[in-house]
Amino acid sequence: MTPDPAHWSQANRQCLLEAVDAVRARLEQVAADGTATGELTLPAARLDPPAAFERLRAGFGLSPFELAIVLLAAGVELDQRLADLVIAANGGGGARPTLGLALRALPDAHWQALTPAAALRRWQLIELGGADTLATTPFRLGERTLHFVLGVDYLEPRLGAVVDQVEVPAALPESYRDHVQRVAWLWRPEVGPLCLDGDDPGAVRAVAAAGCAALGLSLHTINAGATAATPDEREHLQRLWEREALFRHSALLVDDDTEGDPGALAAAQLFIRGLRCPVVAPSMLLPRSGGRPVTRVRIDPLTAAEQRALWRHALGAAASGLNGRMDELIAQFPLGIDQFAGVAAQLAGPAVDDGPDAVRERTWDVCRLLARAPMGRLAQRIETAASWDELVLPSDQLAALHEIAAHVCHRARVYDAWGFGARSSRGLGVSALFAGPSGTGKTLAAEVLANDLRLDLYRIDLSQLVSKYIGETEKNLSAVFEAAERGGAILLFDEADALFGKRSDVKDSHDRYANIEVSYLLQRMESYRGLAILTTNQRAALDQAFLRRLRFVITFPFPDAAQRASIWARVLPDGTPTVGLDVERLARLNVTGGSIRNIALHAAFLAAAEARPVGMAQLLQAARRECAKIEKPVTAAEIGGWA
Repeated sequence: MTPDPAHWSQANRQCLLEAVDAVRARLEQVAADGTATGELTLPAARLDPPAAFERLRAGFGLSPFELAIVLLAAGVELDQRLADLVIAANGGGGARPTLGLALRALPDAHWQALTPAAALRRWQLIELGGADTLATTPFRLGERTLHFVLGVDYLEPRLGAVVDQVEVPAALPESYRDHVQRVAWLWRPEVGPLCLDGDDPGAVRAVAAAGCAALGLSLHTINAGATAATPDEREHLQRLWEREALFRHSALLVDDDTEGDPGALAAAQLFIRGLRCPVVAPSMLLPRSGGRPVTRVRIDPLTAAEQRALWRHALGAAASGLNGRMDELIAQFPLGIDQFAGVAAQLAGPAVDDGPDAVRERTWDVCRLLARAPMGRLAQRIETAASWDELVLPSDQLAALHEIAAHVCHRARVYDAWGFGARSSRGLGVSALFAGPSGTGKTLAAEVLANDLRLDLYRIDLSQLVSKYIGETEKNLSAVFEAAERGGAILLFDEADALFGKRSDVKDSHDRYANIEVSYLLQRMESYRGLAILTTNQRAALDQAFLRRLRFVITFPFPDAAQRASIWARVLPDGTPTVGLDVERLARLNVTGGSIRNIALHAAFLAAAEARPVGMAQLLQAARRECAKIEKPVTAAEIGGWA
């Protein structure tokens, strides 16, 4: 039966006061006889859990003399009669006891208990004042220690800004319960740290909290970045947490938020190495050598069946409204265990009879937002609004783009229900190369796919991704792919030949490491589970090994006259005022769709400045400007009769 907190608190205070009475009786004997003999008789342990001062003694390994010092310091705060005895012993001075008084009045006294390395001073259970000699030094109980022995539980305020408590999950999937059992069986917190690795930070926290609970520990968490301080600050934080860990019987989970920064990683490793208390961390943060023995547990991703169960538990009766869309959600958005409740919370609200399609679309959009993972400087999210109607391509290319969309939509059925995914873990993503001259619609096609599939589109910034430092490019690529997989995003590698170029003969170390980057890309592309789109103006420059691994290769041709006419017919928005436009004449200008869009936009600004509708004259002026920019000569046959 769980003890009543109010009853325990009252009984704990009574036990503490009885222990203080025993110390007061000791000082009364000293005041009367000048000395005291015999043992200090404390109240017999009768609480479950034990009285706080007994837990303090056991947790910090205090000797009887050290515990008596704690009780003496607590007594002057709680018992005026004891405070008066201390004042008398100090010759009418203050009520703070001195180390000399403790040595004279308390049993089993020993100087070792007063050294800086001993528990009382190492953990700052007592605080010393100033004096000429150690014997005359006054001391008092630290505020955190006083509240602890009184049974008042709170997190040390100096830790409150960087440390949070992790709640034990009410329920866990079956595979995670197996991990919890492994933690409870294998880990000995007093021997060394627990290494928990997994793709889902929420799963790591849940397993760590449940595993610690099975071992009688609570769990708190701190970001690795909060430990990156000067050596003195780091040692202070270590001591502060070690004391708190003993007070609260807690382990510390160090979350990796370093983003691979070598300095932050090194600081976090030093922090963990110096801790002498139960600690949980991913392998990246654990010292590579010279540390204590490490217990390692790998947390595998949730199975599709477990995710379905979490969906049903989170949504309750509303899960039936997904009407088969659940498997698509699972395939596209690998939600963390702690995100399902967030989905349910955002979907909760006034019932709106929008029909099952609206419910499914709303659920999809909520998942898309929750799963979105930040990519920082490495990628830019593109807001997409383009539709299929804006694409002007030959029928074969359009059909191939629709096939890409079908591959993304029906992955769950083909890989899971039909069993293709069980045969191999490689090549389960959808990769496509869009090749063709600039302005032929490659990026627009990527935007159309993203908008149609209702997925985020990220353009990779190659200037930030590629690094001259060995190993940095691979690390950046790994961060991009992992974030995209967590968020179910589409990756767009514009001008991909700069990154996916051919491997060269090795003539120096630069060539060797460049080839390593390309080989890493080959492997990562095969294991990526999402949609990755590469665009290039120079298909021949790509490494042939990439082409073999791409599921789709679509060539975007230079538009012919009929296609240019179709682009001209739809390039101006419906709200644009126009006058006298001749689409057939406009289509004679031999430029790509991208140039046509530039011309139309420039002409719109010219017309707006003149307060006129867009006409052939403005389009002619804009066309001349665009052709000069791209160094294309303009012939009379192309622009004759425009104005």
